[in-house]
Amino acid sequence: MKKNKTLKTKAYRLKNGQSPLAYMLSSRHSLRSPLLYFDEEAGINRPLRYARNQKSPFEDEQDGNAILEPVVFEDGMLVVPRENQVLQQFLHYHPSNGTLFEEVDEAKDAQEELEIVETEIEALIIAKGLEVDKLISVCRVLMGNHVDKLTIPQLKRDILIYAKTNPEDFLDTVNDPMLELQDEVRRFFLNGYLVYKNNNKDVYFNLPSNKKKLISIPFGEDGDYTVATFMQSDNGLEIYKHLSNRLKKDK
Repeated sequence: MKKNKTLKTKAYRLKNGQSPLAYMLSSRHSLRSPLLYFDEEAGINRPLRYARNQKSPFEDEQDGNAILEPVVFEDGMLVVPRENQVLQQFLHYHPSNGTLFEEVDEAKDAQEELEIVETEIEALIIAKGLEVDKLISVCRVLMGNHVDKLTIPQLKRDILIYAKTNPEDFLDTVNDPMLELQDEVRRFFLNGYLVYKNNNKDVYFNLPSNKKKLISIPFGEDGDYTVATFMQSDNGLEIYKHLSNRLKKDK
């Protein structure tokens, strides 16, 4: 004998932290607000309509006595009791499910929160154990050239704060194979070998015998990262070696 599915009260919330005092969800299909569910088996779009006195959320399965009710999220939340299965089904099939709102899943929320905490802990442990040279490199890439004016204790404090508030960005930077190259590029600028011009759109040499343009920065791209990428290319490798040797001599 087949067991009946266990019915339970479900909670739903607006996504992206939205919590207006009241938000009315579209509850019936219309030309202005189409609510259609594509039925794979039938191969047709079926209009949705919420009516509590009906047994189905599909308009083509409802009778002519449908009593329409608004669907309202209060403070960003909507709790639907187990007795109101038609509303739970309506929300399940609603085209905004997963984009505008979502069902609250406590187990999933706990897993996501656990992953966030574990990532933060991992970032803090790595930040705390950074060698001085790598600490300076990471700080320079993440925070800019002004870090050269800070003491080591200040850098350790700042990187721990950064790792706590931006753990994923910190870990991506620490594990980026381009980290050391990016740090060198920043020092090329810091030492005046390279300069930005034209509102940071172009990079020029700033050497006694060379003031020529090096490259242009594509719109929306990070300048230092673009230069570092260029330095890895066939055209940029000799330039990188020259500037890197100059950097060592000027230490």
